[in-house]
Amino acid sequence: MDILYLLIPLSAVLVLAIIGVFGWALHRGQFDDLEREGERILQQEATTIDTDQASSQSVQKQFGG
Repeated sequence: MDILYLLIPLSAVLVLAIIGVFGWALHRGQFDDLEREGERILQQEATTIDTDQASSQSVQKQFGG
């Protein structure tokens, strides 16, 4: 029963923190244009991260893997 004296205020602080982060993201324009960002990832060319990835992809293409 004594743990409730700790858990109830902690949960209230957590809820306020979540609301604060959501308000901050809303104020910064995070949710302004959702469709464009969803399409952007589909339209971009696949870029290689490093040279190891590029060489392994070329080897796979050569051997049909």
